[in-house]
Amino acid sequence: MDGIGNTMQKKAAELERMAEVLVTGEQLRLRLHEAKVIKDRRHHLRTYPNCFVAKELIDWLIEHKEASDRETAIRIMQRLLDQSIIHHVCDEHKEFKDMKLFYRFRKDDGTFPLDNEAKVFMRGQRIYEKLMNTESSLLQTREEEGVTFERTLVASEFVDWLLQEGETATREEAEQLGRRLLEHGIIQHVTNKHHFVDGGLLYQFRMNFRRRRRLMELLNERGRTIPESQDSPFCLRKQNSDGGNTSFLSVSPSKEIKVVSAVRRSSMSSSCGSSGYYSSSPTLSSSPPVLCNPKSVLKRQVSPEELQTPGGPYIKKTFTIVGDAVGWGFVVRGGKPCHIQAVDPSGPAAAAGMKVCQFVVSVNGLNVLSMDYRAVSNLILTGPRTVVMEVMEEIDY
Repeated sequence: MDGIGNTMQKKAAELERMAEVLVTGEQLRLRLHEAKVIKDRRHHLRTYPNCFVAKELIDWLIEHKEASDRETAIRIMQRLLDQSIIHHVCDEHKEFKDMKLFYRFRKDDGTFPLDNEAKVFMRGQRIYEKLMNTESSLLQTREEEGVTFERTLVASEFVDWLLQEGETATREEAEQLGRRLLEHGIIQHVTNKHHFVDGGLLYQFRMNFRRRRRLMELLNERGRTIPESQDSPFCLRKQNSDGGNTSFLSVSPSKEIKVVSAVRRSSMSSSCGSSGYYSSSPTLSSSPPVLCNPKSVLKRQVSPEELQTPGGPYIKKTFTIVGDAVGWGFVVRGGKPCHIQAVDPSGPAAAAGMKVCQFVVSVNGLNVLSMDYRAVSNLILTGPRTVVMEVMEEIDY
């Protein structure tokens, strides 16, 4: 079928938004368990297992910079309550209140409503994780219609894999599962022209389930239509609320990289042009961000051979960067080799010692000197939260 149609696209977008809420809620749940914010609590001689105190949670959200103030934190948690991710332990409050009330994630007490959409989403996430955790050659860089796409699946090979893994019993069932994953916005045809068909067409996962979501994304419906930076998915959000002093916040990518070509293809539609940074006020605004594209910080581009010349004016450094709740805090730009275009002074990369103008040599042990920024960014995006990067820095004589 040529063209999945406007109705299907709208449906997929709606389901994708639902999926983002589920992923964001699950990531928060795991973090709160790890921080011991969720625990068994007693009240009036009764024990309430696996719950949190609303007032304490709001304190935690502000402390961890997931919300700027208590009102915003309440709006975030109300969104999760409205979507049946959390609930009051006795279901006596339909609103999330800044009080010493007990709330609980429905996944912790088995009351999460598993409708058909949620089941497909959870199955898609499980399949995604299985593919990412195995040494399968299923996901590869391939070409279709003269354009190169990263991390693609050949439909027929994906069907073979589903059968091999016991996900489905027949090819017909596997094809039907592929169609449901596409209709739910989990996978897509690389150029969005075809439905899922057991054959030689290429597909990609539309969602990066491993991306660390910011809770503010739950409130920022407009932000979903803002395109990624053409320079790097690890963009810096430049904030300038008073027209004077400027601060930077690192933000993790909103989508997984889909294409390695001269023009990035995206499942998101927007009238905006290419962007490097986007500036906005610290709080959510109804006005769209102002887009701009900064020039390269390099005085001149160097070749991989020049960087590796013995006795040359460059020194190798190794950084271990642990991503925080909002990303790694740097911008990658250029190619063959890539360089560090910008670093958030308050982010994890800066803390590790990363600086602008450094050239990226390797990511998690893989040499990337011959890659462009899209490929390097994708390596980091789809890898672990802790990234080990080797860079070359010019010696300052």
